[in-house]
Amino acid sequence: MRVDTMRSGHITRLAVVTGAILLTGACSSPGGVAGINTEPPAPAAEAMAAEGPVTATIPPAASSQTPVEIPKGEEPVPVPPPKVSRFTYTFPVKGCSVSYQSRLLVLPKTTIWTGKGCAFVSPVDGVVHEVNDKNRWRPSTDRGRDREGRFVTIAGDDGVLYLGGHLDAITPGIAPGVRVSSGQQLGQVGNSGNARDTASNLYFAVSWKTDPSLWWVRRGMVKPWNYLNAWLKGNRTLSPADETRAVMSQTGATPRCTILCASKPTPEPTRKPRKPRDENIDIGAADPAGG
Repeated sequence: MRVDTMRSGHITRLAVVTGAILLTGACSSPGGVAGINTEPPAPAAEAMAAEGPVTATIPPAASSQTPVEIPKGEEPVPVPPPKVSRFTYTFPVKGCSVSYQSRLLVLPKTTIWTGKGCAFVSPVDGVVHEVNDKNRWRPSTDRGRDREGRFVTIAGDDGVLYLGGHLDAITPGIAPGVRVSSGQQLGQVGNSGNARDTASNLYFAVSWKTDPSLWWVRRGMVKPWNYLNAWLKGNRTLSPADETRAVMSQTGATPRCTILCASKPTPEPTRKPRKPRDENIDIGAADPAGG
């Protein structure tokens, strides 16, 4: 009985002491339970502002590979362009700088601008077909057959006809039926024909051999600039023969003239006005009797 009373007394004193400790802790800790902070944490931005900006330098990663020295290659070996025909072609202007347009200019031909007196040469082996060494073009009539002024046509061994017009002069010895080789001079570039008011140039056209009376055919039936580009840049075997045959099969060998064929009407000759007759009468001469 005594033992139980003593135990209950100890328990009571222990409870009183514990309660006092808890009460003291609660009073010293604001807003709640002892040892637990109930105030909200400071915002992250405010914390960073309080601490200030942080800078750091990241060291470069150490390379574990040693640099490799690239060996120098050998000079490229020039490879000739593929041979696409058995014919060898030459750009029709030799020894001078040139410029020309790769687009349709009314007719499928091109104007090769170059210096006066530069050499016009045969594009391929062949035979001279036509030669006109007279500049017959006149602006008053503008006849289609005369527009190229002085010109030479070559019937190539490839079956293609080549025209070089607006020439200043024809090379001596160049005449119909004369055999010529690729690159042989046929004349000198000028501005004859209807190019008389322009800079010197070569009228260059590709077609097929016809009778000279069908002059509109020689003025151009096949676009020439793809072949000129190839010959100028080193591919001297690109041939217009296949395209020429294809165009001829579409139009026929003797097509009708449809572009720039009509000449200006020949103007009537101007007559000088008659001198008016003197209507004054010499009375003395008319009346010899004087009466």
